[in-house]
Amino acid sequence: MRDILYALLGLVSAGLAAYFLYKFQHYDDQTSLLIGILFALAAIVLGGLFMFGRVNQHEDIHVTE
Repeated sequence: MRDILYALLGLVSAGLAAYFLYKFQHYDDQTSLLIGILFALAAIVLGGLFMFGRVNQHEDIHVTE
């Protein structure tokens, strides 16, 4: 369940980062640049948490089983 939450929050953060960086590019607003960078970093971190959780979900099978 946490993996889905990380994925959704990462996608929302990436969308908001794209919006704020687009807003900075067209309106030259410095606060939009800072908010866009923060959302981009949040998207990277949440995406990493999602991928880290998906990679380590295998179960170890012992050779004697």
